[in-house]
Amino acid sequence: MSSTDQQADAPARADAEVPAEHEVPSDLALAAEFDPVTRDQWRALVAGVLRKSGREELPDPVEDALSRTVATGVRVAPLYTAEDAADLPTAVGVPGLAPFVRGSRAGAHPESGVPGGWDVRQRHAHPDVAVTKEAIAADLENGVTSLWLEVGEGAVPVDSLAEVLSDVFLDLAPVTVSGGLPAAEAFLALAEGRDLAPGGSLGLDPLGLQAATGEPQDLTGLADVARRAADHPGLRTVVVDATVFADAGASVVEEIGCSLAAGVAYLRALTGSADGGQGLPLDEAFAQLEFRYSASADQFTTIAGLRAARRLWDRVGEVSGASPGARAQRQHAVTSSVMTTKRDPWVNMLRTTVACFAAGVGGADVVTVQPFDAALGLPDSFSRRIARNTQNLLVEEGHLARVLDPAGGSWYVESLTDQLAQAAWDWFTEIERSGGLVAALDSGLVRDRIAAAWEARTRRIATRKDPITGVSEFPNLAEKLPAREPSRAARPSGGLPRVRAAQDFEELRDRADAAVQSGPGQRPAVYLATIGPIARHTARATFAGNLFQAGGLDTPSGDGLDGFAGAGTTVACICGTDKDYAESAAALAGELREAGATQIWLAGKPGLAVDGVDGYVFAGCDALSVLRTVHELFGHGDHDGPQGGQA
Repeated sequence: MSSTDQQADAPARADAEVPAEHEVPSDLALAAEFDPVTRDQWRALVAGVLRKSGREELPDPVEDALSRTVATGVRVAPLYTAEDAADLPTAVGVPGLAPFVRGSRAGAHPESGVPGGWDVRQRHAHPDVAVTKEAIAADLENGVTSLWLEVGEGAVPVDSLAEVLSDVFLDLAPVTVSGGLPAAEAFLALAEGRDLAPGGSLGLDPLGLQAATGEPQDLTGLADVARRAADHPGLRTVVVDATVFADAGASVVEEIGCSLAAGVAYLRALTGSADGGQGLPLDEAFAQLEFRYSASADQFTTIAGLRAARRLWDRVGEVSGASPGARAQRQHAVTSSVMTTKRDPWVNMLRTTVACFAAGVGGADVVTVQPFDAALGLPDSFSRRIARNTQNLLVEEGHLARVLDPAGGSWYVESLTDQLAQAAWDWFTEIERSGGLVAALDSGLVRDRIAAAWEARTRRIATRKDPITGVSEFPNLAEKLPAREPSRAARPSGGLPRVRAAQDFEELRDRADAAVQSGPGQRPAVYLATIGPIARHTARATFAGNLFQAGGLDTPSGDGLDGFAGAGTTVACICGTDKDYAESAAALAGELREAGATQIWLAGKPGLAVDGVDGYVFAGCDALSVLRTVHELFGHGDHDGPQGGQA
């Protein structure tokens, strides 16, 4: 049959009778073949599972037992349905239009030209000019689209900035500098008479410096610097670096709220409204600001946080009278320093991959992935390559940038976005009522609020509700850490602290390692005295071993008392089943005492009430308190708090 005959016959075939099983329904419902399930039915099933696991008293509603805190005043539930999104704001807009919840741009990136992509920005801070030049060349040749230079003492020398950038085509690669007014002046001098690629920044952030140092800063000259930078369209003057708050232990709520307060303070300085001077027009002032946020491995909180920040900054612009096109918040997401570990640093590659994914999905305009060894010192060429290839893989192979706001419409993400926006706005308005960010920093309001957020986070870390892979969970005591040149860049001090989630567990690991180096070469240990067959004690012995190893302690094991003498320790932990404990744990504890044990733990909850043991280790116990108690016995450090694992 010819093609013409086939075409002529097509309508007849289209009109032919279609079997009933092949008919396309007019209303295609997902899961149509399943009976509808109500939330109450789901709750009943969840309650049954929780009771089987030993939970006697359950909250009402039962999902509260499975909810968790992700930021100050914000908890997420285990289940979200259309009911949860019913009361959310419907005016979330579309990508590129106010209120910018769904993204500050639509289509190609305005600077990189990548369809839906983001600017891949790499940070450089090595003080050796030759090393930095080589690293910059490698980055730009292998996927990096813009540069971020730390300039100043211990980093890129101010007077060497021109040499460092001598081989860079500044009209193609945007450059952002950090280092205050000296760095900005040096870059403006270098850029004089040259075309610059849009998207760079002079990086001025006096309020961030005040937060980090506690020293008052002057904002009055920002408008003058902005006028001088006006010869280079697309070059911004100010970076609202909210990572200084995140690095101090703030949750995303404090980070966003403080960034809004800083942004408003900078708008007042740039427009002259703070001192009655002649400043920039409002829309031009908005265009001078770039916001830098922390992206963590808590991917949904990062996604929702970026979306919430854009929504709130649009609201600031709306109230201020800025035009809709000027109110889009330009966001630079940097993978979190707080989540970075020194121990098992290779896991940081996974953390930064998740954080980078979240930043891209959340709509960040610029993303910086910190090298996996950032907490150890200056990165080497391998770690920089992995950092940039993390972004290359997500963009080029994962095609992550091909979809704008892929999380949009998710009942969970939309609900979390709204919760974060509401909580951050409340915190921002509290700062404004106190007199603005400067006053809130001076009075200690910001410090105290962030300290409270960090204290709540550290409690979750100590009880391992917020696990840290390779540190508080699944530690590798035999690891050999890579050697890195220490960073010599001067870190501001005197203001807000700098914290890391793993720091307390890593301190205990350091104590144990120091004991090995200064002692007979044997690692401090906790002997695991098992009861019964392997199948019965393995679960609790594995749990206890993991917990004690998180403090750098070795965990030799043996059947009852058999291996205790050769373990070289006076600390033991009994591991078995509840039935085994009832029958023989008290007797075993007595035998261990007679054999020289001075501290005995039991892997189980305090309700077991076994005679002869000093404390209990169980899921949800204060692991840090337990480990500090053991280290204190070994003489590795002082422990002056309650022993959370004690009965």
